Amino acid sequence: MGIEMGGSTAVYIDGYNLYYGRIRGTRYKWVDLVALFDSVVRKQAPDSQVEVVRYFSAYCLANFATHGTDSAEAENRYLRVHEMKHGPRFCKTMGTHTHDRYGVSMPRYVEGSRFNRRDRVKVWRLDEKQTDVNIALAMYRDARSGRFSQLVICSNDSDVEPVLRAIREDFPGIRIGVITPRPPPESGTRSHRNVMSSLSKHAGWTRSHIHDEELETCQLPSRIHTGKRPLVKPDHW
Repeated sequence: MGIEMGGSTAVYIDGYNLYYGRIRGTRYKWVDLVALFDSVVRKQAPDSQVEVVRYFSAYCLANFATHGTDSAEAENRYLRVHEMKHGPRFCKTMGTHTHDRYGVSMPRYVEGSRFNRRDRVKVWRLDEKQTDVNIALAMYRDARSGRFSQLVICSNDSDVEPVLRAIREDFPGIRIGVITPRPPPESGTRSHRNVMSSLSKHAGWTRSHIHDEELETCQLPSRIHTGKRPLVKPDHW
């Protein structure tokens, strides 16, 4: 059941959370993020007007991607399509990835055995940097601007809880929505994380999943004309 008020709305997407929580392993990677969240938010708060969708992530590193340089090019193409189609309604903020040049030594996981810090193996550790801070800054600045009556975060990361708490305390007139990037229970797909109560406790409403039908309905055209070279959906997507 939808809530009764929404108004001017900004949406904040944790791209890493959305991809690994809901998109990875599906045929819906070419989803129009503005159309998707416009639809989902309106279902929760029918009078919402999504003014801007802010996307936060870090560019993938070709050396660590499944399809190498094709993965990096596909990501760039995807973001360019959004910027071209939606203009100022879509804003991206990209952080960075860091990794240990020669790998890092980590304790080995052995099923049924206790943690043993002496049994170590070398692994590649890839860390996404700045995304959580960038989301927090953008949300708080938007709250302070007075431009929006509703802020909606798509994430299941407890690291954004401090900014939700601060906004609720400092700007009590702003409604907060939380969308968890998970498949619905009836899909049969098990999610590795439950809905974070640390986020939902600060929200006026919480959406615990995104349906396949919502992703399918909001797919971008496979081929988008630009006046120059068309932007085409990547073959491996």
